[in-house]
Amino acid sequence: MAEATLRIFRGDQGGGTMKDYRVPVAPGMVVLDALHHVQGHQAPDLGLRWNCKAGKCGSCSAEVNGRPRLTCKTRMDSLDLTQPVEVRPMKSFPVIKDLATDVSWNYQVNKKIPPFQPREGVEWKMQQHDVDRVQEFRKCIECFLCQNVCHVLRDHDKKAEFGGPRFFVRVAGLEMHPLDGADRIPLLKDALGIGYCNITKCCTEVCPEEIHITDNAIIPLKERVVDEYYDPVLKIVKKIFSAGR
Repeated sequence: MAEATLRIFRGDQGGGTMKDYRVPVAPGMVVLDALHHVQGHQAPDLGLRWNCKAGKCGSCSAEVNGRPRLTCKTRMDSLDLTQPVEVRPMKSFPVIKDLATDVSWNYQVNKKIPPFQPREGVEWKMQQHDVDRVQEFRKCIECFLCQNVCHVLRDHDKKAEFGGPRFFVRVAGLEMHPLDGADRIPLLKDALGIGYCNITKCCTEVCPEEIHITDNAIIPLKERVVDEYYDPVLKIVKKIFSAGR
């Protein structure tokens, strides 16, 4: 049976080292299988997260050869096995142990977003194209790969000022819902800091659910912020109407 070398980060928030493990490679094997082999036969104290092993829970996120991925969807035979396969924890979040990171900050951001609020007296009917539009955003499995790859969080650590692509997707699903009546545009501009995003599409590239995060969520939300706060024509119209009251 063929073998490969997994070079895995071992350590915690205080630091650590990369350690090599030889693992057998079977047909159809994914990186998570290889990590389980290491955990089961060589390093029982290896820290990692996983749950469904079907690409739907988002738990097994890590960086494989420098790219944020779900380890359960990354086949070993898709990698260059003549070189060690490097597996590191997500860079944007504090390390708890080995490959397990503390992603609790994301849930604090989520609490800032007002939930669905139907407009008063709304008729509970939707067109199919409206259903399809928001349904894309509901595919998110909260793997936080998009958060991890976003340079605003990854390189500049703007967690206090920026919500990140996962939560722009959530806001888009609410703001574009035809029956919703809440106004989250001030939240986008200020608390979630959507202006920091310069639409590099790195979040879209790593999304395992193939959500068009940049084109379908972030750009339309940016346009709404611009319309509300920076459109000179709308500013004049608002002044006219406010002056006439």
